[in-house]
Amino acid sequence: MAGTLKEIVIDCRNAAPLARFWADLLDGYAVRAYDDGELARLASLGLTPETDPVVMVDGPGPTLCFHEIERGRAQGRLHLDLRVQDRRAERDRLIERGASMVREAEGYTVMADPEGNHFCLVE
Repeated sequence: MAGTLKEIVIDCRNAAPLARFWADLLDGYAVRAYDDGELARLASLGLTPETDPVVMVDGPGPTLCFHEIERGRAQGRLHLDLRVQDRRAERDRLIERGASMVREAEGYTVMADPEGNHFCLVE
């Protein structure tokens, strides 16, 4: 039996701000809304949506799950290629939002999100 992709899990240090970064980056994606039951569950643990260690981002493709890891634990790596209309314009927009450019190459630009996870912009 073959598996199907449910979600992509991204290890991180601060789930909420990183989830917002990626929700803003990807067309049609948004941080999953917190219903009353989930807000109550978080409150019972002394947490809020801003301190939630697991934040989901939903969209037209796979769900992205941002999962905080313990400090000192090696952070996993994940690499996404993102198709864009104008690489330079998108690169500049993302730098303004906290990303950094790693390098330019023929046909793609390697970027890093605010925590150093690499992704590529391709046309």
